Amino acid sequence: MSLPQGFLDELRARVGLAALIGRRVRLQRKGREHSGLCPFHNEKTPSFTVNEAKGFYHCFGCGAHGDAFSFVMQTEGLSFQDAVERLAGEAGMEVPKPTPEARAAAVRQASLQEVVEAACQVFEKALKTADGADARAYLQRRGLSQRTVERFRLGFAPDRRGFLVDALQGEGIKPQQLVEAGLAKQDEDGGRLREYFFGRIVFPIADRRGRIVAFGGRRMGEGGPKYLNSPDGSLFHKGELLYNLKPAQEALRNAKQRLVMVEGYMDVIALAQAGFEAAVAPLGTAMTETQLALAWRLVDEPLLCLDGDEAGRRAASRLIERALPLLEPGKSLDIAFLPEGEDPDSLLRSGGPDALNARLDASLPLAELVWREALGPIPPSTPERWAALKAKLLGLASGIGNASVQESYRAFLMDRYYAARRPQRPVASGPRRWKDKRDESAPNRTKPGLEGQRQRRERECLAVVLNHPGRASLHLEELATLEFQVLELERFKASVIDCLASAPELDSEALRRQLSSLGYAALLDQVLSSAVYALCAAARPGADENQVGRMLETVLADFARERAAVAVREAETEVAEDLNEETLASLEAAKRDYEAAERRLLALAMP
Repeated sequence: MSLPQGFLDELRARVGLAALIGRRVRLQRKGREHSGLCPFHNEKTPSFTVNEAKGFYHCFGCGAHGDAFSFVMQTEGLSFQDAVERLAGEAGMEVPKPTPEARAAAVRQASLQEVVEAACQVFEKALKTADGADARAYLQRRGLSQRTVERFRLGFAPDRRGFLVDALQGEGIKPQQLVEAGLAKQDEDGGRLREYFFGRIVFPIADRRGRIVAFGGRRMGEGGPKYLNSPDGSLFHKGELLYNLKPAQEALRNAKQRLVMVEGYMDVIALAQAGFEAAVAPLGTAMTETQLALAWRLVDEPLLCLDGDEAGRRAASRLIERALPLLEPGKSLDIAFLPEGEDPDSLLRSGGPDALNARLDASLPLAELVWREALGPIPPSTPERWAALKAKLLGLASGIGNASVQESYRAFLMDRYYAARRPQRPVASGPRRWKDKRDESAPNRTKPGLEGQRQRRERECLAVVLNHPGRASLHLEELATLEFQVLELERFKASVIDCLASAPELDSEALRRQLSSLGYAALLDQVLSSAVYALCAAARPGADENQVGRMLETVLADFARERAAVAVREAETEVAEDLNEETLASLEAAKRDYEAAERRLLALAMP
């Protein structure tokens, strides 16, 4: 049975290759690829590679090679048709029936694509004529070079009824084909065909294979919506494609770039011209589940760049609702907000690539955005409002489909919740510790000098991360949850984590260089000092990796114990305010976490 290519492309996009293979092979992430022991022959050293972006696996040992379909065929002994049907069932897709009508539809679809390609060439030619003079001037004012215009195949639809219909009918294209391709529509009285695009700059839209299947148009004069897309049809479904998808995929393969998702055509084009070639955009709609799946197939954590206005904030809220249920281990989003009144195109023209890079570098992880959106600009001021916030946070976490990610989100959001509720005390007093009857030695108050010790530990921790980023990357998620008492060091730590999260391959020198460019040169000198090295050998460059790892684990365990103690105090307060089964269970759970943290520290202290 011959299946439509569009259906197979859609199925490949929905089935994550690394996730599929990861059910049978223990994969480890290495850059943009995954590696593991080959399932097709016995080996002790991994030679099996999975490239999610390119959609294939390959074993350098036995030569096994293929895509999602062939993997299922080889591992389960299925035919191609059976493999397609099994994967389609998992993805919630219906396999097209092998009917004469289906075959005819596939032939008709290929023919319609040729019609759209012919229209694209007509629009390109029109931009170069006298009709396109104003459009050319507009593109020049927007800073687009002739090379960029040609690269994105920009065109123009003159404000002259019958222009495209006449041009394409002269090439033997039938009126019904123009209607089916979304290029024209019939007058209500059944008379002359009317073009869908006129008086607009035209942006060709390609499918995942790079074939033109639709158009977006920007109005040049008055009347009608500012932007208009081709209508959905057999060739084009706007919620299932991303603008500039195939070139962005190629850019990710060939260069060290990050996938940047923006809001419109001009933003993508301006980014690409400025060197941000792995840029994509939805097609006039809020981000859909299919579009997120497409992005996650290219990279684990796409970076969504939103305008810094109210519309951008609303888009962020919609994104949270759409993305949370779809999260999987390792699959998330980063979100960058631009200055008020700026979009990527305008920011590039006013500040250049450095200005945009600075904003992208300051992006927020999705989890942080979820917390900030739920909290709002002002923390709650009454117990009832705090309770409402807690219920909201737990509700957001429970909406995540993957159990492991849901658990991690719940822990992260509750950590932030209890930290926000914590009464603000003078720094000199230090944090109180919970005193359990089973631990009479635990002090009620911080010993003199502990505040200085805490700040010293924070600097030592940062020095270890800066000098040993590769080892620190293994603990990145836990490091991100630490809360430093020194606000300046907390902000610095957040920037360090952001740099490593967006570019895990950074070595120490590159990491310090990037942080210096963000304005942290003075702090780098303060943290990477002989005074810090004298007290912490593991912080020094060239320290033994085992020593570095043990020091990091000890610091993380120590901070975890402090955080657990805070949670116990908060739970005790809740029990005092409202004694019930839920608050008692929370208290018992908090005490268990504290005891587990104590055991972890004891284990690390043993030789």
